[in-house]
Amino acid sequence: MATTLNRTGAPAAPPPRDSSAQRRIGRIVMWIVLIATAIVALFPLYWLFVSALTPTADTIKTPPDFIPIHASIENFQKLFRQAKDYPRWFGNSLLITLSITAFHVFVDTLAGYCFAKKEFPGKRFLFAILLSTLMIPPQVTLVPLYIVTRNLNLLNNPLAVILQGTANVLGVFLMRQYIQTLPKELEDAARVDGCTEFGVFWRVILPLSRPAMGALAIFTFVRHWNDYIWPLITLTKSSNYTLPVGVASLQNEFQTDYGIIFAGAALAALPIIVFFLLFQRYCLEVVRMGAVKG
Repeated sequence: MATTLNRTGAPAAPPPRDSSAQRRIGRIVMWIVLIATAIVALFPLYWLFVSALTPTADTIKTPPDFIPIHASIENFQKLFRQAKDYPRWFGNSLLITLSITAFHVFVDTLAGYCFAKKEFPGKRFLFAILLSTLMIPPQVTLVPLYIVTRNLNLLNNPLAVILQGTANVLGVFLMRQYIQTLPKELEDAARVDGCTEFGVFWRVILPLSRPAMGALAIFTFVRHWNDYIWPLITLTKSSNYTLPVGVASLQNEFQTDYGIIFAGAALAALPIIVFFLLFQRYCLEVVRMGAVKG
């Protein structure tokens, strides 16, 4: 086999490999991994809706039917017949969760702005104390919160749940870290134009913080929509239940109709899906901005 020589008489270097083919193979492998991960992540949601459309006798069958052969809306019909307060539970959850999300985003953004852009005595110490509260388990605060709520005569009142979730340390930390990346020149320009301190926050900081606020809104909505322990403690009347508490109450002491529970849980999952689809672009924007800055 003849060897190709260059001008100096030395053997020529081998031809370069096809880098485009390697990139194509890498993309194919990446897509396979992403699709497999998405299937694993979405399968519980798929199984929830399949079980909601499956008669109760088939939901406990072994092996289960991964495709609903006898699909029907019988479970949903039984749900609204037996749980007549279900629409009220849905409304309670929507009112409480949207109120908490609105308060959460505004208060956390305002606190994050103060810790990120303002200078005042003891700022770092107060922020460290604030972060240290993340190490306190939420179960520890249940009894003091209940005593305060009872003394304020807020038991069996949606305000008992709303006021407890108006702010969160993790949200303050998230907004503070994001607002720190905003250029200070924009604030100075707004002050030169005559904006007050709150005007700078309202007209400059809030519009620029929409990506982080959208991500925070998703986290807050999902967390409080699925909250169970605190509403269970403070809301004891059936008409005041939230969806997680109401769906859990459908389980009887001696017998459980899994079809009804799956139907109630499937309907309860729909607002989370819709809320995520509305705000997912903000999460993607935060990820893109973080990737560019890194």
